[in-house]
Amino acid sequence: MTDLVARTCDRIDRLDARIKAFVREPDRRGRLAAEAATAPPGVLSGVMVGVKDIVRIDGMDTRAGSAVPPEALAGPQAPLVDRLRAAGALVAGKTVTAEFAVTAPGPTRNPHNTAHTPGGSSSGSAAAVAAGMVPLAIGTQTVGSVVRPAAYCGVVGFKPTFGRVPVDGVIANAPSFDTVGVLAADVAVAARGASVLCDDWRERPAGDGEPVLGIPVGPYLDRAGAEAREAFTAHAKRLEAAGRTVREVPLMPDFEAVVRQLYVMNRYEVARTHADWFPRHGHLYREQTVAAIREGHAIDRDDYERSVGERRVFRERLLEAMGEVDVWLAPSATGPAPFGLGSTGDSVMCLPWSNAGFPAVSLPAGYAANGLPLGLQVVGRPGEDEELLRWAAEFASVVKPR
Repeated sequence: MTDLVARTCDRIDRLDARIKAFVREPDRRGRLAAEAATAPPGVLSGVMVGVKDIVRIDGMDTRAGSAVPPEALAGPQAPLVDRLRAAGALVAGKTVTAEFAVTAPGPTRNPHNTAHTPGGSSSGSAAAVAAGMVPLAIGTQTVGSVVRPAAYCGVVGFKPTFGRVPVDGVIANAPSFDTVGVLAADVAVAARGASVLCDDWRERPAGDGEPVLGIPVGPYLDRAGAEAREAFTAHAKRLEAAGRTVREVPLMPDFEAVVRQLYVMNRYEVARTHADWFPRHGHLYREQTVAAIREGHAIDRDDYERSVGERRVFRERLLEAMGEVDVWLAPSATGPAPFGLGSTGDSVMCLPWSNAGFPAVSLPAGYAANGLPLGLQVVGRPGEDEELLRWAAEFASVVKPR
């Protein structure tokens, strides 16, 4: 364990000045050495984990990527940290997040090209895994904050079914959507992490049947950029050539209305999440976060409740459509990571699945013309996370970068 701690700290010291994936810590080596000395054996024995800095950990400040005093954000340790440590994992440190996991980016850079965003809001977690600093990291997804940065950084990102992982001790963005997920070096590591974090995890043998893969044709898929769409079509054909059944299914003809419905709920809830902090510390918030909160203040309760009902209907429609397919395939993002660090990119390719609370996995799936990674998104039925990860592991060998 002593060697593991030294190697991890050396990697972080060597790489993080360029990547800026981790929150600075005064004595990482000392803390990790003490943690390693008492770590129990378990599923994650000796696995170093980065933890997004909206997750409370005893003895470590939680700043949520903000300038708000950490004592204002303090609270009991998140149970997910207890689960990680009980499984033998070691917390390598807090990873950088967009401010309050909204949209104002942190300083993290994409390890594949530091002039480009790593995505967000789980930017540090994705970049830390992509740079080889840790094999596993914790992120959260409200709309696209695990799947998108996973795609931009060329790693695996898994967002479980909404509610499958406890969010106690995690600073909220929009509670009706917030989901704890993992970013990992491969699907096997992601599955190990998920087995520890998710409630009522079921270890199942491989099933006999082959899943039917659905392509959601319509306005949603049309939002992907030309390069992402071309790569996605090629990946679907490769899966079909490998013996998978792939079907095109018209879906979400009213996609723009779905986008508005999520926006109304999201902004309304963001404003309520900050109802206590914002009046006292709003002068310390960044411009993008202030704008999101102000937008939420302008939404009335009736409009919010109407959107909640619309979401319920939308989810039922998606479930009904899954009578034809077992998993959906889609691009993980509209294209490769955009240039610059002023934005974390567009989350629209994740939006319907997060809205409905479905589990989703982003698999590394080749590269764009500029050399930056692309991702394939695989979406399963709610509660069938175990099957989704098993299938994703099989698909990964077909679509992996060559």
